[in-house]
Amino acid sequence: MIERYTLPEMGRIWSQEHKYELWCRVETLVLEAHASAGTVPADAVGPVRAAPPPTPEAVAAAEAVTDHDVIAFLTAWADNTVPRSALAMTLTEATDLLITRATALVAALREHGLAHRGTVRAGRTHGIHAEPDVWGHRVADFAFAVARCRDRLRHAREAVAVGKLSGPVGTYSNIDPAIEARVLPELGLRPAEVATQVVFRDGIAEWVSVLAMLATACEAIALEVRHGQRTEVRELAEAFSAGQKGSSAMPHKRNPIRSERICGLARVVRGYVTPVMEGMALWHERDISHSSVERVALPDAAIATDYLLHLTTGLITGLRVDAARMRANLDSTGGLIYTSSVLLDLVAAGMSREDAYALVQAAAAASWDTGASFREALRKEASAAGQELDEARLDEVFRPERYVERLGPVFTRLSDLV
Repeated sequence: MIERYTLPEMGRIWSQEHKYELWCRVETLVLEAHASAGTVPADAVGPVRAAPPPTPEAVAAAEAVTDHDVIAFLTAWADNTVPRSALAMTLTEATDLLITRATALVAALREHGLAHRGTVRAGRTHGIHAEPDVWGHRVADFAFAVARCRDRLRHAREAVAVGKLSGPVGTYSNIDPAIEARVLPELGLRPAEVATQVVFRDGIAEWVSVLAMLATACEAIALEVRHGQRTEVRELAEAFSAGQKGSSAMPHKRNPIRSERICGLARVVRGYVTPVMEGMALWHERDISHSSVERVALPDAAIATDYLLHLTTGLITGLRVDAARMRANLDSTGGLIYTSSVLLDLVAAGMSREDAYALVQAAAAASWDTGASFREALRKEASAAGQELDEARLDEVFRPERYVERLGPVFTRLSDLV
């Protein structure tokens, strides 16, 4: 991943320096276990433990000769045990950071949603006004979605926290299973139930798939903001700092650039799901068709998702909500947003559903075509049909707050979300 989208902590986890640190840690623990078992001299451990990890430059120089990264590492470090579990350690470290970031986003969404539990707006389906809603309800949906993805990530962490120290094809031909059983828990891993030269890639495929879901949840949030910041809507706006410029040519512009960046990078993360999943199908006990993919896909997916979570949290904490504009937009169709409740109310008053639907639809069409308020058009259509409307009842039907009165339990659940 390019430096522009790499946050320092996640970048460090996927750095070459940290990779060799983990490889050295695996090597040292394996050697210590062998020494305890009496299969290598005890005095061999001290020099290995004291040896610093090789530099990326030293490994690269060795690899230019060997054309094999692990042998190059061993040559640069002068050891003789091949590490196979460091990737799992990297994945668990990256996952722990992603879980922390996702939890911070859940908290930001929770607080924002609770703050706007009474901010009335038009609910929309297909981009068209549907029924009155509150902004906090929409945000609560996002909060629970991100929380579910975060919880899936916790499960995926267990799927990738698996290692193997079982020999070239997993048969323990040159290592006692007791070594594996001792070393891997010290690395925060559990032994694979069975392995060949590698651990089967279904756990890694699950992990990347969950990252894609998490990234897409961020995209859903950003997409809502992008719509809300359109000139014709103007209900939401990203934070716009002093000195910030939206366009080199049009000084008035305030573009939803953070939201657009989130939507774009989510596509990048999703794009890694298929190539990583295809690494599940390898020739026999192993080939390396998966390796080249994972070298790119795993750090990129983790770094991009980390950045997306960071960016989305900042988007929510700095989001500007124009409650007055939300209400004005709700009222902009002259009451058409209340058609479903008017229909039900007329049926409850004794009108057949067919007649009530025809009456409401005709009034709605007249309102759309003439610009008259829906309520005035409804009066005219009812009068022409010989129907009398209960104006006091309509006052209640046309009150947007009544549509969200039963959302209390949703916000109670939101307040308990962690």
